[in-house]
Amino acid sequence: MKVCVIGSGYVGLVAGACLAEFGNNVICVDNDIDKSEKLQKGIIPIYEPGLEDIILRNVKDKRLEFSSDLKKAVETSLVCIITVGTPQNDDGGANLEYVYETAKDISMSMNGYKLIVVKSTVPVGSCNQISDIIKQHTKEEFDVAAVPEFLKQGDAINDCLKPERVIIGTDSERAINLLKELYSPYIKSNIPVILMDTRSAEMTKYASNSFLALKISYANQIANICEKVGADIEKVRMGMSYDKRIGGEFLASGIGYGGSCFPKDVKALIKMAKDKGCDYNILQAADDTNKKQSYLFVQKILQRFDNNIKDKTIAVWGLSFKPKTNDMREAPSVKIIKQLLDEGAKIQVYDPKAIDNAKKIFSESVIYSDCAYNALKNADCLLLITEWNEFLKPDFEKIKKIMKTPLIFDGRNQYNSEELSKLGFEHICIGKSLNNFF
Repeated sequence: MKVCVIGSGYVGLVAGACLAEFGNNVICVDNDIDKSEKLQKGIIPIYEPGLEDIILRNVKDKRLEFSSDLKKAVETSLVCIITVGTPQNDDGGANLEYVYETAKDISMSMNGYKLIVVKSTVPVGSCNQISDIIKQHTKEEFDVAAVPEFLKQGDAINDCLKPERVIIGTDSERAINLLKELYSPYIKSNIPVILMDTRSAEMTKYASNSFLALKISYANQIANICEKVGADIEKVRMGMSYDKRIGGEFLASGIGYGGSCFPKDVKALIKMAKDKGCDYNILQAADDTNKKQSYLFVQKILQRFDNNIKDKTIAVWGLSFKPKTNDMREAPSVKIIKQLLDEGAKIQVYDPKAIDNAKKIFSESVIYSDCAYNALKNADCLLLITEWNEFLKPDFEKIKKIMKTPLIFDGRNQYNSEELSKLGFEHICIGKSLNNFF
């Protein structure tokens, strides 16, 4: 099938590459000419395991191409997939400027029936608005369908090639049949394809992401209580996770969630609830708890240094909002580092993939290291912010020799306090009292 994907951001690149991998002819369109040209040459702007290989292979086999010519892409495609960004407005709602602009551009390029698929995360009712916009600018036949994407950064290729389910929101039989053809590899693999109306499909995306965000915030709030009552959040989490009704995923405590989805989607759902006069106290609590978590982590650091970290050298391991991505949007590291800089600390950072993005945020206000151990030179403490695999089992004897003080603030509860204590380290983590090492 001939498909154009409009928007070569994170979702667009992954969706386009995977559709090409299934044998479709795909054109990924972006209004950034330089970006499209670099992508055509195999220069990928984001880090996602496996993405580069799939893009290079499908470009070579001429199933995937990149262009800035939207008109030509629409004219030569049957399915037009919208994946442009929906940034957050000041009131927390989603900004649909790019979505509506794209819908207008598609309508003015249509030369026959088109199926417009909305993968951008949009508020409930947006597909109806998109349909109205298209009707204003063309007499050609078309359908609009909501097919939300559920990708975990760091494992997006696997999520796209082998999703847990596919949500299709449309009232058109023609659209359903086309989408069943497009997603036939999923159907053949017995992956559930769930049909519903567009409004329910739009809501499913927000409801799913907000529930996961709520689960993370709940785990963090329980962790904070554990510290005060002398319990161990890791043991509590283990005890909870064996309950099939709860499960263990998204129950890890830490310094809060980040990225382009959870913070934005929770706020957007709160805005939708406000606009309709609905109660949103649970969603608001999840958002409030998440905001506090990085602040509480900084307070641990300040308290340990008697509220004076001026001229202290602090090493930071991990900058991206999660492992296996270079994405720093809403990353807890940004909030934590900025607070520490305001307190006068000297910050030395290392991340396997996110250094270039970090330079855009911090400029020359921090020191960038080319390896994890170099970031530790003469450090008064180490902050573990992002749990990359290479930080899992470091050489602690080497670390102790490099650092000025063997002190680790473990924002991901990755290390064993008892073992570190035997090695002469002070280990401060989340959801555990200082004497709970067993």
